[in-house]
Amino acid sequence: MLTEVEETIEAIRPALQADGGDIVLRSVDELTGIVTVTLTGACVSCPASTQTLKAGVERIMRDRVDGVTEVVAIDA
Repeated sequence: MLTEVEETIEAIRPALQADGGDIVLRSVDELTGIVTVTLTGACVSCPASTQTLKAGVERIMRDRVDGVTEVVAIDA
């Protein structure tokens, strides 16, 4: 699961970087399916970052990686 999550983040990363942000993988809990990330750059102060995380990153991650239940952002 970890490799699939890493590959999915690499696929998502260019879209975030195009807007001045980025995403860093912090952990993958294979038992609960929770992926923990940190949004950086412009994503930190962007009011739409929660929407980006849930409607964008989480949706893509759940579609591409079996077992992912949620993506949660934490501070660096």
